Amino acid sequence: MDEIVKQALIKWPKVPACYGWLGLDARGNWYLRDDSAQARGPFSGGSAQSKGDRLEHSRLIEFIARNYEHDAYGQWFFQNGPQRVYVELEISPFIWHLDPDLTLHSHTGQAARAHGAVLDEHGRLYLQTDIGFGLVHSMDMGHAVNAVERGLWLPEEALCAGLPARFGYVLSPQVRQLQAT
Repeated sequence: MDEIVKQALIKWPKVPACYGWLGLDARGNWYLRDDSAQARGPFSGGSAQSKGDRLEHSRLIEFIARNYEHDAYGQWFFQNGPQRVYVELEISPFIWHLDPDLTLHSHTGQAARAHGAVLDEHGRLYLQTDIGFGLVHSMDMGHAVNAVERGLWLPEEALCAGLPARFGYVLSPQVRQLQAT
């Protein structure tokens, strides 16, 4: 976490959390979701219009990546100064990129080591790593196939709908928040 963010938390410890305004899609892109995008439907499984506007500003994306974490309930968030901005996940908390040598890194730029693989009913490959669970980016499936064929990863089959509970993450903190109130 950035030092400036830590200082803001100390200075303003009771800023309310924000829900529904930030999304992470299955390709590792961040989306800003204003009121109209949220009114069009959910981030995961909704329409293209309900996703909101894709963030393009590289410094903002880097700031989000450095301050991306999860709470004890498996809800992922971006710590924006003193405010916790919970993230709507399209599919998983991490999107994995693979280099030809099978070096693994997340959409946030963090290096990781895989220790488990899961294949869902749609043919999507997920990896359990030392930093968390996530989907292999569609553009990197060629490298992933090489790892599977070499026996480095032995995917087990699982239903996509059961993955959040099994791997301890929440797709929609906004829905969870609404259900809790």
